[in-house]
Amino acid sequence: MSTEKKLSPKELASFIDHTILKPEATNAEVENLCREASEYGFASVCVNPSFVSLVKEKLRGTNVKACATIGFPLGATTTAAKVSEAKEAVANGAAEVDMVINVGRLKSGDIDYVGRDIRSVVEVGHAGKAHVKVIIETCLLTDEEKKLACEIAKRSGADFVKTSTGFSKGGATADDVALMRRVVGDSVGVKASGGVRTLADALLMIRSGATRIGTSSGVKIVMECMQNQIR
Repeated sequence: MSTEKKLSPKELASFIDHTILKPEATNAEVENLCREASEYGFASVCVNPSFVSLVKEKLRGTNVKACATIGFPLGATTTAAKVSEAKEAVANGAAEVDMVINVGRLKSGDIDYVGRDIRSVVEVGHAGKAHVKVIIETCLLTDEEKKLACEIAKRSGADFVKTSTGFSKGGATADDVALMRRVVGDSVGVKASGGVRTLADALLMIRSGATRIGTSSGVKIVMECMQNQIR
């Protein structure tokens, strides 16, 4: 994406997956997230799978998508478990699913396993017309492993690669986003997630190659953008 064009608040909002993944999230908090997403025009509301039906209901009549996490946050469940989770999420209305790779298998060099794991969820997502984002958990990987994870995800048909769950040792960095963009090229999206809390954070990630931002600070970020335009 060109760094010359200044994003409007509306354009910036379209990059954002409005997110609540904490284990203590309540129905009321999720409903409020949906109201905010509808008001600001975020890309999606990203939740744990048990909330997908509620999100779908609350977003009815809007252009905001329901997004579910799969195999979250460790990615260490079996492929069959991830497939089952993805099928249920899509059946309940998820238009996007964010799955976590099996990090340990990747670091063990079990490339075939990682590829099958991703591909199995991609097939379920695409059969239900849902986009699939693959979380590679960059903070746990070397640069070579990050490249390999992105290559496998791209070969396996993923629509996006995503930096982080936000539940591990670190989140998105501009360097990781740029590396991921170089590896996947223009045909696959890159989602920066984990620690993106300010307008400056979001713009840095977008300049580095992100086409989606995962954050629980979406309203704050867009409000900052509005205030900057007024000045």
